[in-house]
Amino acid sequence: MTLHALLFDVDGTLADTERDGHRPAFNQAFADAGLDWHWDVTLYGKLLAVTGGKERIKHYIDHYRPDYRKPAHFDELVADLHQAKTRHYATLAARGGIPMRPGVKRLLVEARAAGLRLAIATTTTPENVTVLLEHSLGSGTQEWFEVIAAGDIVPVKKPAPDIYHFTLEKMELQPADCLAFEDSENGLRASLGAGLKTLVTVNDYTLDHDFTGAAVVLSDLGESGVPNRVLAGPDLGQPFVDVAYLRALHQI
Repeated sequence: MTLHALLFDVDGTLADTERDGHRPAFNQAFADAGLDWHWDVTLYGKLLAVTGGKERIKHYIDHYRPDYRKPAHFDELVADLHQAKTRHYATLAARGGIPMRPGVKRLLVEARAAGLRLAIATTTTPENVTVLLEHSLGSGTQEWFEVIAAGDIVPVKKPAPDIYHFTLEKMELQPADCLAFEDSENGLRASLGAGLKTLVTVNDYTLDHDFTGAAVVLSDLGESGVPNRVLAGPDLGQPFVDVAYLRALHQI
């Protein structure tokens, strides 16, 4: 069994985009529209149980704002708010305000040098992916990824496995050929649902998620001299994740 490809989630996995990227961008979009909606850090953590930005707005109204009277064009309003949020997020990312998580750039460079194929499978929009990669990972880095499966490219979002099925089909690969990288319970359910062995790196919002079924759960990918922590799964005696580590994990 040979490892051929690495499939990455984006938000919370490549970068800590949720708390300091998407959340303030949503709030700015709400303010621009004259709405008194505000998502603080704690509330946003709860809303992350819902996958997809437009879906998150609708969930917020249904569960947290019973006082709000939906206009006849509510779906259009939600779509407009989400587009405005994407613009604000892009502005923030373009300022370099959303750095990659520890070890991400190093591992991607090593993986490319080793001939591993790379792809992205995410529920965030293609625009969000592009601006994050270009400004936080580096110019031209979106070309590192053979497939960027993002946004509404499939009708059902994570925790459904559809985005991973789409990615595998485009790459003409079997699940056993790949490793997936996720940060959340919903993401893990999606990757496991597609039959993918999955490495999880947690963040502040996902520390208490149920990661049953993950191949390993780590604090982050780690760097030479700045080791990560193994939270669940095998300790392979390596203080940071590199290609050799991934190949060993893939064989377990």
